[in-house]
Amino acid sequence: MIEFSRRVLANGLKVIYHPDLASPSVVLNLLYNVGSRVEDPEKTGFAHLFEHLMFGGSANIPSYDTPLQRVGGQNNAFTSQDITNYYLTLPAANAETGFWLESDRMQALNFDPEVLEVQRKVVIEEFKQRYLNQPYGDFWLKIFPLAYKVHPYRWPTIGKELAHIERFTMDDVRNFFYSYYGPNNATLVIAGNIAEADAWSLADKWFGSIPSIDVKQKALPTEPAASHFQKEDLYADVPVDAVYLAYKVGKRGDAEYHATDLLGDILGRGKSSVLFEKLVRQAGIFTSLSAYNLGNLDPGLLIVEGKVAPNATAEEGCNALLRAIESFVQTGASEAEVEKARNQAATSFEFNQLELLNRAMNLAYFELLGGAESLNQEAERILAVSQAEVNAAARQYLRPENCSAILYHKREQATAIA
Repeated sequence: MIEFSRRVLANGLKVIYHPDLASPSVVLNLLYNVGSRVEDPEKTGFAHLFEHLMFGGSANIPSYDTPLQRVGGQNNAFTSQDITNYYLTLPAANAETGFWLESDRMQALNFDPEVLEVQRKVVIEEFKQRYLNQPYGDFWLKIFPLAYKVHPYRWPTIGKELAHIERFTMDDVRNFFYSYYGPNNATLVIAGNIAEADAWSLADKWFGSIPSIDVKQKALPTEPAASHFQKEDLYADVPVDAVYLAYKVGKRGDAEYHATDLLGDILGRGKSSVLFEKLVRQAGIFTSLSAYNLGNLDPGLLIVEGKVAPNATAEEGCNALLRAIESFVQTGASEAEVEKARNQAATSFEFNQLELLNRAMNLAYFELLGGAESLNQEAERILAVSQAEVNAAARQYLRPENCSAILYHKREQATAIA
């Protein structure tokens, strides 16, 4: 049971306090309800760029990292299609430094053109290294627009293309900041070795005077149901052929979410999973296989991916994978398979809670989902999933017409075909 209490400041900032007086540290986790799904289709990649810009200094603190490092702290952040999350850990005696740093950049980000150009170059280089210049790196650039037709999940968090990042102006930066980076669009978790009275006092001292913003509300389009199997063949300089399947599934808050999540585990979590056993160990068509649910706030994707063995082609691998999944749907997962997946998932979840930082992150995320209280029932929900629910999810989602496929072919095959 994770102990916590909650308050909402007058400006709308949700503040959650979680004590761990045995820890030598204090964690501040600040989650903003903004991700790439709120972006303009012609200005994608902005939320991720902003993650970098927020480390470029604020009006009263030219360098974010320097004062934090001086007091023995460390920090990082991540952006997804749904959220942007900033977190820092520092010695308990220096906790107030963290409040000072986070509040100053929420209130007065440094709109310095030089900072924008520096971070623009950093993000462009990241785009090239992670998505363009490594094998299979462009998968996310390809699968999202194939699977989605109208929803903003149709581009990855990094953005659709480099040109969008290259065109961002300082006016774009200001507009985005004042549309989403305010106290009433954020949740602050204060966790660790700090007294509750001190946590509330410091939250009010450093964040209470920050004015709320007019959050830019955006009605997101509803993605239509898939109607046919889609496939895109990519000929690239990759080590081996590979197959990626993406099935449209429900959202994180759906009643069947945990069943769908366990479905991914049963199919492709580890070397004893259904697909690994059938297509790697027995058939030898793949050398590796995995499956996982992205777990988005809006309807997302269940991904199945595998590297094809040298004795098979991407097309043969894809056909074998589709047949194996169809056979699984018809037969259904056994009770033993479901029980194993339940126990693994619940154990992993509980193990994750051992770290103070993870608890802070999860409290913020579950608050966004509808209430941090539900974090304490998460393991129970996982263990309550039945065999029938998993197999119902398989029948609902693992249909060929609900699938989008990316096939990677080694470049020499393209030469041979040509």
